[in-house]
Formats: sequence, C-alpha cells, structure tokens
Amino acid sequence: MKVRSITATAYVIILVGFYLLKIFVHMAFFDALIVAFSVLGTFEMTRALGDKIRPLQKGLVLFFSTALLVSYSVSDILYRYLQESSPELFNYSTNIAFVVFMAGVALIFGLLVFSHEKTSLDSTAYSLFSLAFPSIFLLVLMGCNHLPRYSEIAILFVFAVCPVADCFAQLTGMALGKKFPKKMSPVISPNKTMVGGIGSLIGGALAAVAIFFAYYGLIQPESFSEKWLNLIFFIGLGVLTALFAEFGDLVESAIKRKIGIKDMGKLLPGHGGILDRIDSSLYASLIVCFVMVIRIMTTG
Repeated sequence: MKVRSITATAYVIILVGFYLLKIFVHMAFFDALIVAFSVLGTFEMTRALGDKIRPLQKGLVLFFSTALLVSYSVSDILYRYLQESSPELFNYSTNIAFVVFMAGVALIFGLLVFSHEKTSLDSTAYSLFSLAFPSIFLLVLMGCNHLPRYSEIAILFVFAVCPVADCFAQLTGMALGKKFPKKMSPVISPNKTMVGGIGSLIGGALAAVAIFFAYYGLIQPESFSEKWLNLIFFIGLGVLTALFAEFGDLVESAIKRKIGIKDMGKLLPGHGGILDRIDSSLYASLIVCFVMVIRIMTTG
C-alpha cells in the first residue's frame, strides 16, 4: 500500500507539473507528456501481445503511433504561429495526422507483400490494433489540449474527474457492495458492482463541482458571478466523464483478459503499467473533447 501511494503521488506531481507548464509556458509541454504516454502505452501493448506481432511490425507501430501525435502537435502549433501574420491560413493539422496514421496502416498492410512468408493476417490485425490503441485515444486527448477555448477545463475533467470517480466507486462498493452485490460486468471485472458504478457517477459530479469553483472562483474570479449557471453544465459533464471513464476501465480489463495478463506493465509499482493508470482517461477524453467542441461551436 505504501509503494502504491508513493507511485500515485509521483504520478500526480508529474501531471500537475506539466499542467502548470501548459498554462504558464506553452501547450507543447503537455503534448510532450501525452506523447510519452503514447510511447510507453504502445510499447506495453506490443510487449503484452508477445510473439503475436513480429519485431518489424512492433517497430512500425511504435514509430507511427508516435509520429501521429507529434505531427498533429507540431503542425497545429505551427499553424497558430503563422496565423498571426496570415489569418486566412487554413489549419491542416488533422489532415496531416490522418495521413501519417494511414501511412502506418499502409505499411503494416504492405508487409503482407514485402514479407509475405513471415507476415500473417493475425499479426497484421494485432499490429493495427496496437497502432490504434492507445494512440488514437491520446490524439483526442491532445485535441483537448489544443482546444481554442476551455482547454484548461478539459484537461482538468480528464485527469481530475477520473481518479475521484474511481475513489468514490471503491468506497461505495466497499460500503454497500454486500447489500447490493449485483455485478457490473461479472466476467470482465468481477469486483466492480453496480452500486459502485453509481458511486462513480456521484464522485464525477462532485469533482465537477470542485473544478467549477476552482476555475471560476480562483482562476477567473472576475467572471464568477456571470458564470455560476455553468455549474449545471459542469455537473452533467462530470457525470458523463465518470461514465466513460468507468467504461474505459472495463475495456482495458477485457483486453487484458483476452491476452491473459493481470497488468499491462510494471512501470508504476502498485499500479501496473502506464495503460493501467490512464485507461479510464482514454475514454473520458472522448466525451470531454466532444462536449467541449460542441459548446465552442454553439456558444463560442
């Protein structure tokens, strides 16, 4: 338990440090953290799959999963810089990232030709899976970091709501699990109960309330009286974030059961690998980015 607490504390310190660098220096610092998540997470995934993927395929997966995120980050930051002198300039960052991703897909398929005897359809499918998970989800998280507005709030929702929701799920499950033992997914994750899931949603709502008061009460106190109606929006997004986070945790549990392992890695003592730490954040970023983009499009 002590080792687990030390690891969790170190992880939080790293997150907070890079978040502050994002706010006060440049968004590129948090991009760098996301790229690190991708490199470590993709490595864990390819290692967990073992000989199901050939070494050459692993190399391609690691290269293009990293190139996908780096190309988006660099091109979008460059666009923002050039836009100051050329307002009419179009942002091609998503197009560039898509082309890089498809280049990786094309080369992985190409091994069926260039290395026909050694490359199977199964290893090709596993390679494509590793290329997409977790890098595509982390690209969405990077999209949260690059939002033209509310990016600070979006990052807070992804990395603050998830652990609070998980904590409330565990506490609720321990307190009420025996009285309400119905399992959320008995085959994939037998320890997760429905009542714990409800606790997770409550935790997500409470974390969202804390984010609201911290952001508008401390960071933007001058606009607090005008923004208090956003509390309903924050609570709703907090509940949705907790819901997606819970599902993300189940998805990785299902993947590990399919592979036949307990943890994705050993990088974080007491927690497993980096994917075991950010699994819920991957799915949480989907709903946070989607909702924030809709808000920007509709209300500015």
